[in-house]
Amino acid sequence: MCPDTFAGVPAVEIVVHIVAGLVGAWLVGSILLSAVRTVAVPRGERLALTTFVFIAGRKIIRPFVDRSSEERRERILQRYAPIALICLAFIWAVLVCLGFMCIYWSFGGVSWLDAFLLSGSSLTTLGVFSTGDAEMAVGILEAIIGLGLVGLLITFLPTIYGQYNRRELAVAQLSGRAGSPPSAERLIIRLSTIRGLEEVTDMWEEWERFFAELEESHQSYPSLMYFRSGSDRSWLTASGAVLDAASLVTAVVDVPRQPSAQLCIRSGFLALRSLAEYLRLPVDHHPDPADPISISREEFDQACDSLASAGVPLVADREEAWRAFAGWRVNYDSALIGLCGIVQPPVALWSSDRAVRYPQPLL
Repeated sequence: MCPDTFAGVPAVEIVVHIVAGLVGAWLVGSILLSAVRTVAVPRGERLALTTFVFIAGRKIIRPFVDRSSEERRERILQRYAPIALICLAFIWAVLVCLGFMCIYWSFGGVSWLDAFLLSGSSLTTLGVFSTGDAEMAVGILEAIIGLGLVGLLITFLPTIYGQYNRRELAVAQLSGRAGSPPSAERLIIRLSTIRGLEEVTDMWEEWERFFAELEESHQSYPSLMYFRSGSDRSWLTASGAVLDAASLVTAVVDVPRQPSAQLCIRSGFLALRSLAEYLRLPVDHHPDPADPISISREEFDQACDSLASAGVPLVADREEAWRAFAGWRVNYDSALIGLCGIVQPPVALWSSDRAVRYPQPLL
């Protein structure tokens, strides 16, 4: 701020310029911190700006989703997360530009329009508008910040799509075994027919790793939860189908005990609980095995009858099998159903078919 610029200017106006400069500096610093925490921090954090963008986007598309056919609804929701991310990057740039506009105006001697032109010229590194030495120095800083934001986006988008592709590979592979939408009952029948349920240890181990990666990647980049699969597939309904299949194999199917299936269940419910907790859904970390679940006894019996008719060997005591299954399911039941209510995946048995849809994301 040049003293000559404010010679003879009332003290109140000088204070206004100082406040404008401080507000601009705060705005720029806040946006840079938000961008770094969104892109570079390895463990995801809840950020007010990111939450606002995703909630605003869902409110905008909600009337179209509610009035659309299932096919058109799916197309709209598939575009929701990518567009929200692009809008978030655009808002970062706009707010940084506005912050520096306040800083330039605080120097005095330029109008708000000139300050905006100077800020936009510097941020985009066009360099077509400049004034004094102080403004030029700040303009260089803004240009560096603009290039930094571009660099963050260049690294962010490939990273998030790399995580998405790894997730979707597992989901697509499961559709060949469990159908689309996936079903735990269908998965068990096909495994029993093709391989024998005694020889599926490798599958449980694969999905144990999948759940560990899911927890890490989707907490580091929470927007991944809203990136949808295609063809009636979803990472969330696939997770539910695998966990239900492992629970049924452990509790109902008459095969030797499979520790890998139990470890898969544990890895799965820890991942789903972690994501549900991030979205501020109610999570019970120590549920009682006798607590109620969203699966009724009648649905359980129907699944058992279907498995038996397909030649899958079942334990003799159906009552004990039900208690064992419910004891495993209770560990992930509320987290799975709650996440389905927010993500709104295609309808699948024992997961999204009984979820209450939330009006907006809780990101």
